[in-house]
Amino acid sequence: MAKRRITQETFDDAVRENMEEFEMNPEDALRDAVEQFESQGVDLTCIVKAVPAVSSDDKQEEQTHEVLKALDSLRIGKDSAAVADVTADMKCFTEQCSVGFAQRYLAAQKDAYPTILSYCKKSVEEQDSVLTALSALAALTDGQPDLLDAEGQQFLLDVLKKHQADSSVTCVAICVVRHCCLKHEQNRQDLVKGGLLPLLTRAITQHSGCAELIKQASSALRVMTFDDDVRVTFGNAHEHAKMIVLEHNGLKILIDSATAHPNNTSVLSELCATLARLAVRNEFCQDICDLGGLKLIMTLLADSYESAVVYNNNNKELVRQVLSAIRAIAGNDDVKDAVVSAGGVELIVIAMNRHMTNPTVCEQGCACLSVLALRKPNNCKAIMENGGAFAAVQAMKAHSDAINVQKQACMLLRNLVARMHNYSQPILEMGAEVLIAQAVQTHQDCGDVGKAALRDLGCQVELRELWTGKHGSLAN
Repeated sequence: MAKRRITQETFDDAVRENMEEFEMNPEDALRDAVEQFESQGVDLTCIVKAVPAVSSDDKQEEQTHEVLKALDSLRIGKDSAAVADVTADMKCFTEQCSVGFAQRYLAAQKDAYPTILSYCKKSVEEQDSVLTALSALAALTDGQPDLLDAEGQQFLLDVLKKHQADSSVTCVAICVVRHCCLKHEQNRQDLVKGGLLPLLTRAITQHSGCAELIKQASSALRVMTFDDDVRVTFGNAHEHAKMIVLEHNGLKILIDSATAHPNNTSVLSELCATLARLAVRNEFCQDICDLGGLKLIMTLLADSYESAVVYNNNNKELVRQVLSAIRAIAGNDDVKDAVVSAGGVELIVIAMNRHMTNPTVCEQGCACLSVLALRKPNNCKAIMENGGAFAAVQAMKAHSDAINVQKQACMLLRNLVARMHNYSQPILEMGAEVLIAQAVQTHQDCGDVGKAALRDLGCQVELRELWTGKHGSLAN
């Protein structure tokens, strides 16, 4: 059942009532209001949970939130003031929007978008001013892609063309693009039709030494391949991926840009994630391999544990994205063999064992091995000899509540024995049968793949026949 919603004014009135009628201090008044509304099943995600501030010593003056105070100051000078004259208010607005989604949502409800866009347009000729205004727009649109309109789309395309030599302005403009294209198919299609893709690839080539810009542009390209807008039945994700590869040389540009940042794990993670999204065709997978992408990925996976003793979050994310890229390009049977020949199986198993406490790494590791094993008996042999099956069983034990780990591990174990029945007994001796049966019982989505794994392992399993076509005709 959908949760109830209230307005910011209703929440603020409740806080004010607690302070005035029940003489609570501000902290207690706020806490009580939150508890009361949550106990009534009200969704407070879009509510600024703060006590409205009085902007002067005049207690009769209306109380408001900091983000609205900054917005009011900007709105007053919208038609006459230049961005340079309201820099402090613009930066204050940006900081407040960066506090959380509730602040951004409240500002949007009070028509912040047209105000900020007007400042962006009037400052387009000045580097410092447009950077300040764009930063405010980036903060406001984070999580609110519906705000962008046709006027805003054209402005973003224009500023990317006009300031393409300026890495700082380009970077922030791409950040706005990314925010406005997440979960918004129409914005993606409109911007692509307007010529966004060559602007993104050109930015990567032109500013290959700027780490932050490479991250933003690579991420924006990846977002163009998403199919995450629930309002749209069919999107252009596949078409956009083809355009990036075939029309704008995206694979080579991304692989080449990695060489400029050999030690920047966050940049390399973004590049691997985007390469994985672009591997949508058999020939694209081979192209990534031929362009040096496989060598790059194997090197990153090897270096991720050889060059560091302490495994921080960035390192784990890089390993996860590298595994995701291997999983994507190994959809090509020739690339499968190339990965195994390059020692990929051993590296994947080592990565899983080193990061056994991380469910996402275990999931991607099992998925990689599962793809490599599919229809490839020789690869199955390499996986068994390097301890891949044992790593999958250990992952199932370590993450019994992680459904994706359970599913991918079941798929791997099934693929290992589908054409190599002699591996069934060694896998069963690892305790796989109990773990798979537990996954089937615990996770509904593991039912089919888990039962298939049990069947191919030679275990007794109940396969329910859903419909036989008997007992009556389809016609009335």
